[in-house]
Amino acid sequence: MSQTRHVPVMLQRCLDLLAPALETTGGPPPVVVDCTLGLGGHSEALLSAFPEARLVALDRDKEALRLSGERLAPYGDRATLVHAVYDELPEVLERLRIPAVQGVLFDLGVSSMQLDEADRGFAYAQDAPLDMRMDQTTGIGAAEVLNTYPPGELVRILRAYGEEKQAKRIVSAVVREREKEPFSNSARLVELIRDSLPQAAKRTGGNPAKRTFQALRIEVNGELTVLERAIPAAVRSLAVGGRIAVLSYHSLEDRLVKQVLAAGAANTAPPGLPVVPERYQPRLTLLTRGAELPTEEEVAENRRAAPARLRGAQRIREDER
Repeated sequence: MSQTRHVPVMLQRCLDLLAPALETTGGPPPVVVDCTLGLGGHSEALLSAFPEARLVALDRDKEALRLSGERLAPYGDRATLVHAVYDELPEVLERLRIPAVQGVLFDLGVSSMQLDEADRGFAYAQDAPLDMRMDQTTGIGAAEVLNTYPPGELVRILRAYGEEKQAKRIVSAVVREREKEPFSNSARLVELIRDSLPQAAKRTGGNPAKRTFQALRIEVNGELTVLERAIPAAVRSLAVGGRIAVLSYHSLEDRLVKQVLAAGAANTAPPGLPVVPERYQPRLTLLTRGAELPTEEEVAENRRAAPARLRGAQRIREDER
């Protein structure tokens, strides 16, 4: 598994967003959390760019932790790697006795390693077992979802998580086929999706299996449920002056991130108050105007950057106790 293939997305922009919170002028070393370690590209850049900073990095994938551990070994005890899902951040920080952090980075979606390792079943372009678990030590894989979920539940998942307009057609075909023989590999599913879509639907939006694979992956890993807990928890973990940067790769993730950051940056006072009490004042200030996109040059160099959306915010007030 070559690490040279891994190109961190919007790397310089992420560093620039977090820099004011991580550049020290004396005092205790700042702590930055990489909630999605993956192959460690962003983490390595953070340790290199901010020589005083301590890194706490989380990943649910043990193979990612092993590979990143080798990559980050030169930084010694400045890097603490933890096997955890990112909504477990509060427990991780409590265990490490870290009351608040200066920076948090999320790089959501599937890591390069998971896409590149064919036998994980994330990629629809090559035949592989339908697994899609980011943590292969726990939970059920995509084949089990396809083979056991009731049709109505499969339709809901494809619509909600894949924004798939042809969900009913695809699920009808899946249910018919799974009765003959359970699904186990990705190629059969890709072929079934191709065969069940009308011609017009096949002509737009890249590989017709893309949306179904996204929906299955989100369901298998509970990604949106986890994210709903993780972003507010990360915001709460920030010290005043601390910053958060979040890279999303599809509209469902981005919408959720936008809602949490916008709510934190809003004044929550009832209308008509002449003076807004402290408890209603915004906790955050937004650092990006809407979602920032990668440059054309970056997309040309790294096609996986194409769907990326970056949002950032800074903590400006404590929560009211």
